[in-house]
Amino acid sequence: MTPWPDPERLLIARYLADLGPAQQEQPHLLQTGALQLPGRRRAPHRTRPRCAGSLVAGVVRPLDSDGRCSTAPALSTGSSITLCKPGRSTAIPVVVLRKECNVKQCMPVWRALASRDPEQALAELHQPKPFGSVLGAIMAEHVTLMRNRGYKYTTQPVWLLRFDRFLQLNPALQDEPIGVMLEHWAAAKATRNHPAECEKLKRVLAKILRHRDPSIPPRRPDPRPGKEVAKQWRKPHIYTPADVQHMLDIARSYPSPRASLRPLSVYTMLLLAYCAGLRRSEVARLDLGDVDLQGGTITIRQTKFYKTRILPLPDTVMAELRAYIDVRRRAGAPQDPRSGLFWHEQRSGRYTKQAVAWLLVDVIRRAGLKPPQGRTGPRLHDLRHSMVVNRILEWYRTGINPQDRLPFLATYLGHRDINSTLVYITVTQDLLHYANERFRMVGAPCLSMEREVQT
Repeated sequence: MTPWPDPERLLIARYLADLGPAQQEQPHLLQTGALQLPGRRRAPHRTRPRCAGSLVAGVVRPLDSDGRCSTAPALSTGSSITLCKPGRSTAIPVVVLRKECNVKQCMPVWRALASRDPEQALAELHQPKPFGSVLGAIMAEHVTLMRNRGYKYTTQPVWLLRFDRFLQLNPALQDEPIGVMLEHWAAAKATRNHPAECEKLKRVLAKILRHRDPSIPPRRPDPRPGKEVAKQWRKPHIYTPADVQHMLDIARSYPSPRASLRPLSVYTMLLLAYCAGLRRSEVARLDLGDVDLQGGTITIRQTKFYKTRILPLPDTVMAELRAYIDVRRRAGAPQDPRSGLFWHEQRSGRYTKQAVAWLLVDVIRRAGLKPPQGRTGPRLHDLRHSMVVNRILEWYRTGINPQDRLPFLATYLGHRDINSTLVYITVTQDLLHYANERFRMVGAPCLSMEREVQT
């Protein structure tokens, strides 16, 4: 933590000496031993640094409600900065400074106020306003339009906000044509994914302009940046059944001294992520009422592309789910069907998708399949790839033609069509071996018959 720049409280003493009699008679504004929250008890001196008024005077004066500089600011509180004037006081919440700086948290504002030069620190903390550039209005209007039409539209606004921030930080481009702006934005970064993102941004901007003016000719997309990025994609890691069993054993003994239900929760999360091929968000959104123990199914609601699907599970998986739900009930979890299936005692009572991902990736690290740190190595989403490959291998072993079952597999995974499922079929040595054997048994005789007919 940054040390307080006035440990001897000289600035506070000087500030108090400069106050007039009217301000000195207001004890609730002159808490010198500790910070004072309006309407709350005094916090101990050690819990929060004191903020001398002379340090924040240049910061709070421009925020006065009537446009005039205040006589002197009082000590800042945990939720507001109090401006003292003869006969009255005005409280300016720190959240106002946070909004003025366009930051998400108040802690950076407090650190700026506690620095030696608060005005300079707040100036450095200031971030451009979202959609505040010359193109910001039409971009924000387009995002609102697409969301009103029912699209989630979460990725495209990220591209637009990055471009908008670039334009605000480069005001010289405000009067240039959009093509020139995009050229400068394309040259602003040298990362591998930036050209592909620029191409996607051009596509979105072309759609925006065509919505406003249908006479604009359509833009021909350039597939080259996307192909270059595709060359850098990591090949999915296919977990073997032995790897999955090893991870399940580690999950059962996951260290959690304060939450006794967590090891079994992590075990069940991993079991469903592999056996049902669930995404991490689908695991996190499961409710207790989504599990049908009598029917042997689970319901995955409103997932990607707003689809809901009902998945049958093997009897062994349903037995594990039944055991987990029983332990969950004995642990004191709520039995409301709308409560989270994977329950914990803190906050909202359910694990977020970020928490699910962190726990399962930690299990992969503990299993020795992924390095202790970094993003290299197998990923959590590779469990979904492994489920597809291992299921096709099982079909080959039992004499089932995988081509006939792919539509069912696509529906089970929640895909729109079979083309999305083909992305998950990673060619392994075992898969190649079984495919060759099937071709030798089925395809080769057909070729021999064709040669006999030709002769």
